Amino acid sequence: MTSLTTYAQRPTREAVRARAGVAMLFFTNGAIFANLLPRYPEIKAELHLSNAAFGVAVAAFPLGALLAGLMAGMLVRRFRSARVAIVATVLTALGILFAGVAPVWIVLAGGLFLAGAMDSITDVAQNSHGLRVQKLYQRSILNSFHAVWSIGAVLGGVLGAVAAQFAVPVAVQLGGSAALFSLMAVTANRFLLHGAEPATVEPALVSGVASSTSRRTPVLLVRYGVLAALVVIAASASIVEDAGSSWSAIYLSGSLEASAFVAGVGFIALQGMQFVGRICGDRLVDRFGQRVVARAGGLVVFIGMGVALAIPTILGTVVGFGLAGLGVATLIPAAMHAADELPGFRPGTGLTIVSWLLRVGFLLSPLIVGALADASSLRFGLLVVPVAGLLVMVFSAVLSGKARVSADNQPADPPAVG
Repeated sequence: MTSLTTYAQRPTREAVRARAGVAMLFFTNGAIFANLLPRYPEIKAELHLSNAAFGVAVAAFPLGALLAGLMAGMLVRRFRSARVAIVATVLTALGILFAGVAPVWIVLAGGLFLAGAMDSITDVAQNSHGLRVQKLYQRSILNSFHAVWSIGAVLGGVLGAVAAQFAVPVAVQLGGSAALFSLMAVTANRFLLHGAEPATVEPALVSGVASSTSRRTPVLLVRYGVLAALVVIAASASIVEDAGSSWSAIYLSGSLEASAFVAGVGFIALQGMQFVGRICGDRLVDRFGQRVVARAGGLVVFIGMGVALAIPTILGTVVGFGLAGLGVATLIPAAMHAADELPGFRPGTGLTIVSWLLRVGFLLSPLIVGALADASSLRFGLLVVPVAGLLVMVFSAVLSGKARVSADNQPADPPAVG
């Protein structure tokens, strides 16, 4: 089958319905956690936590994700990706609710630990189901799911910011959102694919992801070196995202004395611009290649947050977080795609490793930022964001260059793997 016929194919009704169902899962996954973030300053103040103590509590979320993430593949194989994603989504919402109404630090950390553990399982399950749907489409649609996740995160952040501004009780806000988004996730089951998971997973047909090593099995050192570089890229993106989710509201409301609503706008700006980047990402990658897009994104992160921290203002900080979101928009999908196509691994192994280890960034970021903030200032701690941009610029060399173009000016078929 040529690329021209592949791109011209119309998806079946089953595929369209399944795509809508997966989009609902991504939407709820983004919205549930984001609801809590604008309430972080209030929770931190009520529990009388230092920056370091708060950072340790927040780190419980990625810690739970790391410990539970390796179970996700087994659960998907045994119970099917659709069921696992839905059940884990509901449990994530309950964990966030527990964290929001926590009377003491240990309950806050415990709720976030539960939410993180269930979120990692949801993440693998919904991406696994999304890849099944992508196979039916025979073209890249995974970025669109991550864009929908960003929409959910923006909406969740807006709801949380409005609730904080009008002093809506945290329990009322998070209880309502847990019920709403859990119901939406359960409803998605009507649209998802049925039947057992495929025994094997073919590499996704993603334009511009094929690397120069795709036609042969690389030596062990090169193979794991490339995989490690992909983990660094994904983890750097997670560091930037965590800075926006964990610290933007606290930095804006504390250091810059912004109002409760404006304090939530930093996270909204990051997720909103990340959505824009993901919507445009596929076309940019098709035209320029993953390597160029990733390097440009790292540069945007470095300059955007670097200037915002060098010249601290409320508007400049919001813009800086927005540019950071734009810069990392395509990085995690790019690392996942490249890992999934990396030869020398069993199907899905590279994707699972990157998906699991990228959460190291979410684990380390709040600990590092909190410690630096207590030792100096939160403004100094947030320097991890431009540093992450530099790491992306360095390690993006392992990503593919410009996509090959066939004689009829259509994107060439991805080379065979293995």
